[in-house]
Amino acid sequence: MLRLVFAGTPDVAVPSLQAFAADPRFDVVSVITRPDAPTGRGRKLTASPVKAAALELGVPVIDLKPRSPEFLEALHALHADIAAVIAYGNILPKTVLDAVPMGWYNLHFSNLPKWRGAAPAQRAIWAGDATTGADVFKVGEGLDDGPIVASMTIDLNGRETSGELLERLAREGAPMYVEALASVGDGTATLTPQPAEGLEYAHKITVEDARIDWTDSVEAIDRQIRACAPHPGAWTALYADGIGTADGGSDTDTDAKPPVLHVLSAQPADVTNPQTPESLLPGAIKTGKKNVWVGTGTTALELTQVKAPGKKAMRAADWARGARLSTAACVR
Repeated sequence: MLRLVFAGTPDVAVPSLQAFAADPRFDVVSVITRPDAPTGRGRKLTASPVKAAALELGVPVIDLKPRSPEFLEALHALHADIAAVIAYGNILPKTVLDAVPMGWYNLHFSNLPKWRGAAPAQRAIWAGDATTGADVFKVGEGLDDGPIVASMTIDLNGRETSGELLERLAREGAPMYVEALASVGDGTATLTPQPAEGLEYAHKITVEDARIDWTDSVEAIDRQIRACAPHPGAWTALYADGIGTADGGSDTDTDAKPPVLHVLSAQPADVTNPQTPESLLPGAIKTGKKNVWVGTGTTALELTQVKAPGKKAMRAADWARGARLSTAACVR
C-alpha cells in the first residue's frame, strides 16, 4: 500500500481525493490545503472544499504555508511514498518536492503543453477549442512542464461553461489519476516528455479581462461569457439613458459610475427568428416580451440570465422589464 499525501483546495480536487481514499492500493496519510478563509457577507472563516472532504473521510489535514519550516517538518513526519497535487493554489518549493521519494504528480485540466497555467479549461473555451482533456504529469520546478504519465481527451460541445467543463474533467479525470499513480508505485509507469510544439499559456482571467467588449464578434463574446462562468463572471457597464452614466450624466461626470451588469449566460441570437433585430449597434439593447438582445460587432447576442447590483440572478427578460430601460439604453 502506497502512503499518499494529497494537496488540493477547491471543489474540482474533491473527486480525486475521494477516489484515492476509496482505493485499497493507497493510504491517504494527510491532506494539504489552504488555511480556512473568510467568506460571505459575514466573513466567517470557512474550510476549503478539500478540507471539508478530508474531515469527512477522517484524514488529517495540514494547512500551513508550504515555505515554512513547520510545513516541511510536518511533511517529513508523514513518511509519504508519493504525492498528488491538484489545484492546491501554492507553488511547491524544491525542498518540498524532494521530501517525497516517488515525487509529486499533478492532474492538470488540459492536454499539455497547451494551456499550461492557472486557467486551462477557461482558456480552452474562450479560444474555441474543439477538444481539451486532462493530463497527469510529474511536478518539477517549471510551470506544468513535467513528463506525462497519463492523458485523456474529450470533445467540447461549444455550449459548456468553464464550471461545467471543470466539473466534468474533475469527475472523469479522477480514475485516470488513481491508475497513473498506482503505475508509478508498481514501476510500470511510462513518463513521456511533453511535445516541444503547441505550447500556450493559460493565464488567470482577471475581473478586467471579463469585461465584455461589444465590438467583438458575437461568437467571441459568447465564448468569453461561458469561459468566465461562474468565475470571475463576464460583465458590462449599463448606461440606462444611452449616455455617459446610468443616471443621465455625461462621460465627464466622474462622480457617478454606471452600474455593473453581470451576464451569467447568453447565446448568439437566432437569426431565423423574425423577432430578432436584424441590426444593432455594438452595445445597443433591444427588448421583447421574452427576449433581450444586445448588438455586437457582428450579429446580435441574446442575454438569457443576468445579475444586476443588489439583485439575485434572474432571467434577462425579467430584469429588463423591472429595469424599465429607455429605448436609448446601452452597455459598454
